[in-house]
Parts: sequence; structure tokens; C-alpha cells
Amino acid sequence: MKPRLAIVIPCYNEEEVLPETVRRLTILLETMEADGRIAPKSRMILVDDGSADATWSLIEQYSKSVAMVMGVRLAGNSGHQNALMAGLNVAKNTRFDAIVSVDADLQDDINAIPEMVDRFSEGCDIVYGVRKSRATDTAFKRNTALFFYTLMQWLGVKSVYNHADYRLMSLRAVTELCQYRERNLFLRGIVPLLGYRTAMVYYDRNARFAGESKYPLRKMLEFAVNGITSFSVKPVRMVLGMGFLFLFIALCILVYVVHSLLEGTNVPGWASLILSVWFVGGCILIGLGIVGEYVGKIYIEVKDRPRYNIEKTTDTNEN
Repeated sequence: MKPRLAIVIPCYNEEEVLPETVRRLTILLETMEADGRIAPKSRMILVDDGSADATWSLIEQYSKSVAMVMGVRLAGNSGHQNALMAGLNVAKNTRFDAIVSVDADLQDDINAIPEMVDRFSEGCDIVYGVRKSRATDTAFKRNTALFFYTLMQWLGVKSVYNHADYRLMSLRAVTELCQYRERNLFLRGIVPLLGYRTAMVYYDRNARFAGESKYPLRKMLEFAVNGITSFSVKPVRMVLGMGFLFLFIALCILVYVVHSLLEGTNVPGWASLILSVWFVGGCILIGLGIVGEYVGKIYIEVKDRPRYNIEKTTDTNEN
């Protein structure tokens, strides 16, 4: 049986690239339907994450003129991960068989979607879109990405190297994903926890078609910290380990001081004292910062506020 496919696209100030995105995805869906890969009435779901430009106006226009387009507008900017979850929830409630998530900037090669659908038809519930290489990245971005994935693996977080949020999920996988209620979303770490049969499809990443990246260095760092602290308590345990290490060093220094006093070789001075105070003080502040990050997440989670509010949707009835 041919699957009914939904493509979820989070959009934030994407007026420059959106026309080309809709054009290419429309051609892709029509081609896949003609090839017999997907069922009729497959759709793309454009989620406007509180854009300040004409993104929503364009989505409304396309919803009226292109039968394959559905639109969802969030009441304010909720963040990429929350916008993605909003689109997945809409797709789940509309009962699509397979759901692909992809960014609007066209950097992820949409020509990999047919192969994803093939893997789904073979019985895979989750199909990851994985970059073949990072040759197009700067040396800084390539090395920091390698460090991040290595660190996540060392911390015990399940993740797929060179995979972002370009993936296909079955209806039951998305249904289970929606059971995860945490506010601090890091979908790259949550999806591997679902445990269903998976596959990987490799592709070359393209340059951004138009507009500017919505993930500057500051946001990438925030995203990385969120991913680490949402899935591992090792940083907190490292702070405890540092405490024991400093206690051991302090005992060694005490032995040395007592020995110096007995030998009469101690030299009075303040340099070592000041350096020790600054060093230990810095470590304490780092430790407090790490613990504070976890306490802050607990604070956010216990309030149990909604991840997002949907302000408006275009007609989701069958066209």
C-alpha cells in the first residue's frame, strides 16, 4: 500500500527562500505520486514560527493556490524544535502514514526523500538523512561539529553523526515521540530513544538558496548546551569528581606545608595563595554554573507550560 506522505517544514523569516522551497517540493511530491511511491493527497505542512516578515502571508497564498500545501502559524516565536514538534503533531492528527521533517533553506537535499520513502516501505519506522561529508563547511564549523558529536557520544547520549533534523518517521514513531513531554527539546537525542527499526540515507548538503542562516554561533552553542544537559548527568558527576580531586590536592599541599615547616624551608609569600584562590574560585563558579543549568531545566519542566500555541491554521480538509 502506498504511504500518504507529509513533509513538515519549520519556517522563520523565510520569505526569500519559501517560493523556491514550495516549487521544488511540489514538483517532488507530484513526481513521487506519478512514480507510485506515495499515495494521492500527500502534503507539505509549512509551520510559521512567529515570523516577522511576509512568511505567513506567503503560506496563506500557497495554501489557496497549491493543493499540496497546509499552513500552521504559531502565536509567537517558539523555537525551531517546538515549531517542528507542532508540525509533527498536526501531521499525526491528520493521520499521515509517513512524515518527513526538513528545513526550509533547501540545504538538505530533498532528492533523498524518495529513497527515505523506499526504506519506509521496506519496514523502517525511522530513516535518518545523514550528510556524506562536511567538505562545504568552514574548518571551524567542521571541527566544532566533530567535537560536539564526540562529546555527546562520550556523555552517553544516543545520536547519529552528521544528522540534524532531516528524517522520515512513521505515524507510530511520531505518535510515540509526542509522548515525550519535556520542554527542553533536543530531537536528535530523543528520536534514537524510540527504538524502532531504523535506516540511513546519505546525501550531499547544498548551499543555502537564499536568505540568512537562522542558526548563528550563539544559537548553535545554546543548542549544544541544551542537548548535553537534557540527556546526561555526567557534567554534574564531573563536578563531584573535581571536588574530591581538589580535596586530595589540598591534603597533598598540607603534607608539603607541614614538611616545609619542620625543615625550616618555607618561604612566605602571597603569589601561591592568590593563584590558588583564583583557581579554586573559578572551578567553584564553573561547578555552580553546571549545576545551575540543571536546576534551571528542572524549573522549566515542573511548570509544565505548553511548548507552543497555534494561532491559526489554513484549511486542513482534503482538497
